[in-house]
Amino acid sequence: MTDFIDQYKNELLNSVLPFWMRHSRDDEQGGFFSCLLRDGTVYDTDKFVWLQARQTGTFAMLYNRLEKRQEWLEMARHGARFLEKHGRDEQGNWYFALNRAGAPLVQPYNVFSDCFAALAFGELYKATGEKRYAEIARQTFQRVIQRRDNPKGKYNKAYPGTRELKNFALPMILSHLALELEDLLEEDLVQELTRDVIIDVMDVFYQTEEQVVLENVTQKGGFSDSFDGRLLNPGHAIEAMWFVMDLGERMGDRGLIVQAAQRALRMIEYGWDEEYGGIFYFMDIKGYPPQQLEWDRKLWWVHLESLVAMLKGWRHTGEEDFRKWFERLHEYTWPRFTDAEHGEWFGYLNRRGERLFDLKGGKWKGCFHVPRALYYCWRELELLEG
Repeated sequence: MTDFIDQYKNELLNSVLPFWMRHSRDDEQGGFFSCLLRDGTVYDTDKFVWLQARQTGTFAMLYNRLEKRQEWLEMARHGARFLEKHGRDEQGNWYFALNRAGAPLVQPYNVFSDCFAALAFGELYKATGEKRYAEIARQTFQRVIQRRDNPKGKYNKAYPGTRELKNFALPMILSHLALELEDLLEEDLVQELTRDVIIDVMDVFYQTEEQVVLENVTQKGGFSDSFDGRLLNPGHAIEAMWFVMDLGERMGDRGLIVQAAQRALRMIEYGWDEEYGGIFYFMDIKGYPPQQLEWDRKLWWVHLESLVAMLKGWRHTGEEDFRKWFERLHEYTWPRFTDAEHGEWFGYLNRRGERLFDLKGGKWKGCFHVPRALYYCWRELELLEG
């Protein structure tokens, strides 16, 4: 156990965080570069608001929970200054993409920018006690709640009334946000939201026959026999289950914890590629060809979030299956995604486990899943060691 603890700790502190501190900060225009090659070279200067917020929140979270390092807090403040100045439209919605100087490039069509902005400013409030951070977090969270039933609003491409589906991603993230922002919100709202997201994550999107979690269901929670309705994203489901384990721990609900742990185990068994190893990115519940051409890629975040889930399941249940899956995942993940020479992790493998790109960051990968998962794995391993 000690070897695992040292490995995750050293990777976080001596490889991953130094990489982002050296290469991502834009001291001329503010905010962070996320489009970085293997050695940290910037290959595109566009700034994606959800990644700006994720990096801001990550450094604030580590300052709050791990160590009061001033350089981490300053990194978080640096990101927050850029977000405060450029991140929102006149209605308070957070844009999706900006150019290097902060001018809007892509409209606020995606509510996930708002989710991670709320998370970032909530963490900064915990770190500093500055009320304006709390107010931004609260206002942003309230707007997310207002958009729950139609997250994309006027940017929704679906024709109304024909095949209106609910997507799993927002309830999944809200199950985490409800816990992270608990101290900033009214108790009644937290309790209501927690109840609702648990029902969504554990009941509405759960497919009883196959015992897996769907990415999309009808507005009434039914199955849609369509590309979107048959879609599975094992990584999303597994990540959501460790969020629910945390909620169960907070609520003292042992039954919920065990149920979420067992579903995480089921999803990793279902999503594992028995021929080449690793977890599929997308699957079709009926075994049909998925519409996503990247369905068989092996992604960094899927495997990292699964490592966290297996450790939490192991700690909560003591069952050997979780330990075995953690070790199997660890053996698959570390040789393929880590980079001892330059730091940080690669993001994308083909089905055979061969690296597709040398990038360390881009439009979808930033400073978030790797440091967060390394931190949680380190913490869970220490708890398991006792």
